Parts: sequence; structure tokens; C-alpha cells
Amino acid sequence: MSELIVISFDNIQNAEGAYEEIQRLNNDLVVEIEGLALVTVNEKGKTHVQTPDQGASVGIGTANGALFGTLLGILCFVPVAGFVLGGALGALFSGLDRAGITHEFRSRVNAAVKDGRPTVVLFATKFTEDKFGEAIAPFHGEVDQTSLTDDQEKELAHDLAGER
Repeated sequence: MSELIVISFDNIQNAEGAYEEIQRLNNDLVVEIEGLALVTVNEKGKTHVQTPDQGASVGIGTANGALFGTLLGILCFVPVAGFVLGGALGALFSGLDRAGITHEFRSRVNAAVKDGRPTVVLFATKFTEDKFGEAIAPFHGEVDQTSLTDDQEKELAHDLAGER
């Protein structure tokens, strides 16, 4: 079971603090990170993505790293509404819905990023919810979370790879 957690903040200081705290929680084995990113939008509207450096002990494997990167792009960069979906993109969004990453979830995440709110995106395979929540609470973020079973994760990876 994996958790996709998106936390939006009102200011960059809280977002950076939470981002750093999540990395500490990874070191303390409270959360096992497969993907982590801090997404910010500058005053000109340009989106920036920061990920832990190579020396960080964030365990992004190749398969999950590719899955996380694709999810990050879809959640933060692909408009959720207002355009015509091609067949492949429509199938992809259908796969996301089946995996529990619903239109409503994607819309909330996309809106936070579009509104310029600094956002932390976390993909975790191990997650001690009470300890995680306690550690992140002082940063006053708005949390959106969805769970993916192993089967949903495999199906989603399959859909994202465009395999038929």
C-alpha cells in the first residue's frame, strides 16, 4: 500500500520547513519516501520543483521514481479541466480514477499550485500517520491524501507506461 500525500501551504517558510521535516521523518523511519517534491510558483507564474539531492536518503527506485515523476507532472502541470482530452490522455485519467487519484483530488492539488501556494508532494510506501501528522502539524498545511493498493499501483504504472 502506498500513500500519495499533497500538502499545500500559505507561505514558503512553512512549506520548506515541512519539506525538511519529512526528510527527517524518512531518516527516523516514520515515513518511507519513494518520491518527494516541493512545488513553488514564482511571482512571474513559473513553476519550480525541488527534490531531495542525491545524497539524501530518499529511496526513489527506478520504477517508483518514474511513477512519482509522472504523477507529479499530472497533478501539478496538466490542467484538470478546460481542454479536450485525446484518447490516450482520457484513458490515463480513467486509470488515475480507478487507482483512487480521483478528478476531485487532482482538481484540489492543481488549484493549490495554480493559486501559487507552495506545495509538498509525497509518495510513501510506509507511513506512520499519527507520528507524521504530529510532526507536520506545526507547519499548518492543508493535507490531501489518497491510498493506492499494490495492485492499483501496478495498474497505474502499466497505464502510465502506455502498455496495452
